Parts: sequence; C-alpha cells; structure tokens
Amino acid sequence: MSAGTAPDRRERLVRPLLIAFLVASAVDLVGLLADVQAAHLVAKPLLMPLLAGYAAARRGPRLLIAALLFGWGGDTFLLADADAAFLVGMGSFAVGHVCYLWYFGRARGSVPAGLVYAVVLATFIALLWPGLPAELRIPMTGYSLLLTAMAYRAGTLGRYAATGGALFLLSDALIATGIADWPQLPAPGFWVMLTYIAAQFLLTVGILAPGAKWAGAAPGAYRERVIGT
Repeated sequence: MSAGTAPDRRERLVRPLLIAFLVASAVDLVGLLADVQAAHLVAKPLLMPLLAGYAAARRGPRLLIAALLFGWGGDTFLLADADAAFLVGMGSFAVGHVCYLWYFGRARGSVPAGLVYAVVLATFIALLWPGLPAELRIPMTGYSLLLTAMAYRAGTLGRYAATGGALFLLSDALIATGIADWPQLPAPGFWVMLTYIAAQFLLTVGILAPGAKWAGAAPGAYRERVIGT
C-alpha cells in the first residue's frame, strides 16, 4: 500500500461516521422522549466513539480524540445506578476536560466572560450545596471548577467551541440539580443528553475548524487545514 492511499481511505470515512453519530444521537434522544430505556442503553455508548472516529477521520488532534474517549468512559459509567460508578464517570469526564484545557493552551480569554462564569459558578454551588449528598459535595465542587474553566477557555477557539463549552456546563448543571432534588423539566434525561451531545459536537466542530490552532505544533509550523465533509 502506498503512503498516499491512507489519507484517501480516511477521508472516505468522514461522512459515514458523521451520519452514524447523528443517527445514534437521534435514537438516543427519541428513546429518552419515548421512555424506551433499551434505546438509550444501546445508543449512548456509541455516541462518543463515533464522534471520536469522525474527528480522527478528519485528522483531528489527539487531545480532542482523547477528550471524546474519556467522555465515552464517563457516559458508560454513568449508565450504572451506583454512587461509585457516578464518581468514576465524573472522574473520566474530568480527565476529558483536562485534555480540552491542555489543547486550548494559554491564549487570552475574554475578561467579562470569565467574570460571568465565575459569578454563575459561585452562585450555583451556593444554591446547590445544601441539597447535595455530603459525600458528593467536595468532588462535585472540584469537578464544577474544572468544567467551568474548560467552558470559559473554549471561547478562545471561536463561537462554536464557546457554545459547546457553555452547553456542556448546562448539561452537567441539569444533572446536578437532579442529584440535589430540585424540580426537573419533563423528560429530564432528554434535556441532559440533548445539551451534552450538542456540546461535544460543537467543541469538535470548533477544534476542527480551518484556522483553529493545533496544540503541540512546533514554533513556526503551519496550521493544518482539516478536511471538510
């Protein structure tokens, strides 16, 4: 096999993987709306591997692919209804956020946006704290700090990544309000997954966008233009 054939084969996978991700997303969301738990159990673990495959087919950075796969780990563990699985899943998501933060680097973010995120985080934690189980208060606070930092830093890559970061924060906030026994929207799992799927997809789109910076590039190295769909 010649060296020039591998990229062509990878490019041919872009559209099928994207379509498969969208189909799995639709199955998961419709299953949640229709209260068909089997559809959620089957579709949810497929989402992030398919999105990671799509990112890999578009020659995305390894940190993005790692973040998505750690998201898959979190998705899988959170399917189990147990406190230990919840903590392991939260830890897996946390590592994914570290991957995103590492990729975003040290580019200067918006100061007003940073202040807004800080106020929202402090207010939310203060309101949520009394309703959280004692053993989850510290872990969830630490995780919330990391997630908020990721959401804020995502803004350095433009509007798609910024929106993805904000939606990720919203999705996990919906989960936290459920744990704290706050009043919930109808079909709460649907809203959690809708915002989460949109968040990961928009973060991926923002990172893969032509002109987005690539972490780890040597000084003076060109910015790789990703292949579109």
